Amino acid sequence: MDWPAQLTLFEPLDFAAVAINLALWLIVGWRVEHPPASRPSVSRIMAEYRREWMRQMITREPRIFDAQTVSTLRQGTSFFASTSVIAIGGTLALMGNADSLADVAQDLTTEAQPRIVWEIKLLLVVFFLTNAFLKFAWSNRLFGYCSVVMAAVPNDPAHDDAIRMADKAAELNITAARSFNRGLRSVYFALASVAWLAGAVPLIIGAFITLIVIWRREFASLSREILLKT
Repeated sequence: MDWPAQLTLFEPLDFAAVAINLALWLIVGWRVEHPPASRPSVSRIMAEYRREWMRQMITREPRIFDAQTVSTLRQGTSFFASTSVIAIGGTLALMGNADSLADVAQDLTTEAQPRIVWEIKLLLVVFFLTNAFLKFAWSNRLFGYCSVVMAAVPNDPAHDDAIRMADKAAELNITAARSFNRGLRSVYFALASVAWLAGAVPLIIGAFITLIVIWRREFASLSREILLKT
């Protein structure tokens, strides 16, 4: 495949739209994970609750509640990882079906475009879905590591290793949650990337709408206000 020749089928606005989509994805992810101290994100607030959870776990006996909670978190990562794989398979199947691509082209635009154009547009969706799968799979594994370290935390708060091991479990839990959130953001932007099938402008609009949704949930949601209440 002669990629330079294929890329000439796209307008400069298409390249700008893809760049904007990727830039917003990276920017919002960085800001969520590195918020200003005066305005923490929901993810940063929840990190403190996770640390407190592991401190409280030291004296909890039996630890059935803690084990069940981690199991529930792992089930969530497994579900989204499986869903991402199914979505990747469906997108690749669509790319390999020329008739379906032609139908999509006819429904979304009046311009006649080669099949390769639609395949390349769907590759952007596959990129985000693949990244999401990798993040969810790693998150699942990290929650598994966390559960093992949790089991090693002594029940006696006076034990020399109790706080140290609880803090280790907390950091693993936070890292797993961070990877899970990254996977979710990739899914959000994968959905926004579908708008490219309708053109460059819809892709830009979809990217900004996705940015607003994520920003609101992390910095201006009701759940954030509840978490900050003293």
